[in-house]
Amino acid sequence: MRQLQAPPTERAQTAASRAAANGGPFRPTLGPPLEELDFDGSYKSFRLREDELTDYEGRMEFWDGATETAMVREDVSPFHERPSHRLAALAERIAAVRGKAIVCFGTMSLTLMGEDGRRARMMQADQSLYLHPERPRIVGPQAMVVGENHYPDVVLEVDRTTDVRRHKLKLYEAWRFPELWVDVPDESPRPAAGLRRGMTIYALIGDRLEAVAVSRAFPGWTAEQIHLALNEERLSKGTVQCLERLGAVLGEREGTGPDDDLMLRSLRDKARAEGLAQGMAQAYKTELERRAAMVRAVMMARGLEVAADFPLHEPLFRQADVDDAGVAAFSCLDEEDFVARLRQAAHR
Repeated sequence: MRQLQAPPTERAQTAASRAAANGGPFRPTLGPPLEELDFDGSYKSFRLREDELTDYEGRMEFWDGATETAMVREDVSPFHERPSHRLAALAERIAAVRGKAIVCFGTMSLTLMGEDGRRARMMQADQSLYLHPERPRIVGPQAMVVGENHYPDVVLEVDRTTDVRRHKLKLYEAWRFPELWVDVPDESPRPAAGLRRGMTIYALIGDRLEAVAVSRAFPGWTAEQIHLALNEERLSKGTVQCLERLGAVLGEREGTGPDDDLMLRSLRDKARAEGLAQGMAQAYKTELERRAAMVRAVMMARGLEVAADFPLHEPLFRQADVDDAGVAAFSCLDEEDFVARLRQAAHR
């Protein structure tokens, strides 16, 4: 994967200017030294110089500038990849109801720059999600510079044979990421020791990432509901209802809704048109029956015998003018004569 670099003038920003860019104190720190991050045997390490990062096309969990050490997972399976792709699909559905885009940038590089303007450390999450992609300080989709660009609203880590809590969680906390989701998939055959299948949401509270029951980025979406949505084979009714509610809540904040999404608006317009057509057809049917009842009532009041389904089965009646049907009902001798009078009126 080709890594994008910020222009040299931006990379040389001081801590003070970065603070101004983010609208608050620049608090992220380098984090613990590599030996304290406790990457276990499911990771493989190799040396990767900074000048090689730009042309490095492989996937990388973590890179440390001081030691020029890269860490990669030994095992990346379809079970690991599925939740991150599912999250992007769920975000699309929420965004449609919201009426405003939500963008997932996947495994883009999350980069911390040193004061010398060189890359100090890098991570790659399994998914990075932005609720406000229109903000000007979002770069990518392959690089995000901590302190210079807006943070993702949510980053997702999928644990299967690893334990994010022992290494990368410390870095997300040191770099002050606002919300981290860690999911252990249901299809994980052998989760790492100490891990249970399910979702844990970590939210930045003060200077610490703490486990919480409900997402802050997506109000009311619980860890249990998110895990179910990421892992169920087909979206359940409960999940769809959650997505609709989330889209509505987020849209209310923005003053947007489904009609602001071009595809949903088109579908809603078609549904409205079909509903109108069906309603008109039903109304016409009801009106036809009302007119037939009126004809029978007039003829029976005149002492004529009339069948219960008369004159609905007569094609001429279905096409006849209302006034012509009324005149025929008041003047006909019987059912046959009623039809004959409609035929005469049709030829006038």
